[in-house]
Amino acid sequence: MTSLKKNFIYNVVYQMLLIILPLITAPYIARTLGAEGVGIYSYTYSVAQYFLLFAMLGISNHGNRSIAAVREDDCKLSRTFWSIYSIQAFMYVLAIIAYLIYLFAFNVDNKTIVAIQFIYVVSGALDISWYFFGTEQFKITVTRNMIIKIATVILMFIFVHNPGDLAKYTVIMAGGTFLSQAYLWTYIFRQVDVVKVNWIDIKKHIKEVIILFIPVIAYSIYKLMDKIMLGNMTTYMQVGYYENAGKIINIPMGIITALGTVMLPRMSNMIAKGEMRKSVEYIRISIKLVTVIGSAIAFGLIGISNVLVPVYFGYEYMPCIMLINLLSITVFFISWANVVRTQYLMPLHHDKIYVESMIIGAVANFIINSMLIPKFAGVGAAIGTIVAEFTVMIVQMIGIRKELPIFLFCGKSIPYLVIGFIMQIIVKKYGMIFGISITTLIGQVVVGGVVYCLLCGCYFKLFKDEFGTMIISEINKKIKDYIKKSCYGVFEN
Repeated sequence: MTSLKKNFIYNVVYQMLLIILPLITAPYIARTLGAEGVGIYSYTYSVAQYFLLFAMLGISNHGNRSIAAVREDDCKLSRTFWSIYSIQAFMYVLAIIAYLIYLFAFNVDNKTIVAIQFIYVVSGALDISWYFFGTEQFKITVTRNMIIKIATVILMFIFVHNPGDLAKYTVIMAGGTFLSQAYLWTYIFRQVDVVKVNWIDIKKHIKEVIILFIPVIAYSIYKLMDKIMLGNMTTYMQVGYYENAGKIINIPMGIITALGTVMLPRMSNMIAKGEMRKSVEYIRISIKLVTVIGSAIAFGLIGISNVLVPVYFGYEYMPCIMLINLLSITVFFISWANVVRTQYLMPLHHDKIYVESMIIGAVANFIINSMLIPKFAGVGAAIGTIVAEFTVMIVQMIGIRKELPIFLFCGKSIPYLVIGFIMQIIVKKYGMIFGISITTLIGQVVVGGVVYCLLCGCYFKLFKDEFGTMIISEINKKIKDYIKKSCYGVFEN
């Protein structure tokens, strides 16, 4: 098995864990803390994350691709790591001071929760996951995250039982993040030498991390500012509804995120070696892959939302149904933009297109939020997010259309959208017939999965789709390998 397949599998396994654990914890927390408690946590977390984002600049993306480009040279690897981390450490000192000023000099609501979120801000100073992504050591990061996530879930069930336990919940979540980041430092000194870096070493990274910071902060405007604007313009309950609707969307979207995480260092390394033709082929296949997955996610969620929300969160969260239906639309825009960004713009250092798309998307989001949130609350924020994600995607695609036939790649994936739409109609009808219950929800998921797979299979067969042929070939290969190993074991015995 190639390292690319292994890394993708590691990330998919981790993302599956991220799917399973929230499936267990989200309904528990929703009922235990209530919509207002969830809203308070989400609001304070979003504020704390802004301090973290300002400190991190564009280090995550720049560090990932920079480490990937020099990972075969130990001397350059060590110097690059310490040069980039020096910028990160300096910025976090400023961020920590700024957060303390915010905490003690301003009259902030929910001061205890805000104070506990300080642990989360500090944890960012230890975040060197970009180094391990750049060197494609996904097993280390996945193992770390799995252990910490499982531990936080166990602690959650032990200590969080009512709305008064919001502080305990915040300690568990922030403390888990801190331990997760600190754990990676047990590996770093075995892999890089401690070298003294000078201003010249550091200076050459500053411009790029600042350039990449612009899209990071722009992205945060429509990922975090939604909740902050909702909290300021409406109520914490509206933040709670929006937070839980976002969780539902983000749970399965982790699989698509895993693809981008794995492909960025690989594409950066390939492009550094001049393997452009191979990289374009990867992009074409990736577009089709994320569309197949994204169509199942988006239309599946729309199909089950009427049953999912009351069964999963409780009837208190019924406003989440409309929010889930709206936010599901963004799955396609996020998926395609993720491929363009991680497999083309970032590896080729097309930072200008990336920056422009994020700024335009952020401005569009802020304007629409300001107009719609006061009147429509969470629905207004969801519409703002849809417009922002579409804007980011279309600007990036237009920017590279002369270099890469990206619209053609996306156009050839449209049949999967049709298949997803048909599946959604069947699933929703199933829910209307059998009513709201957990057995109905399970039935919807099973029926939806079977229908989607059957329709995809028919499409593969009728139109001899290369993607389907590739999947079937891979499955047949695995079956043959398994049979060979089984037969070999029999003859050995």
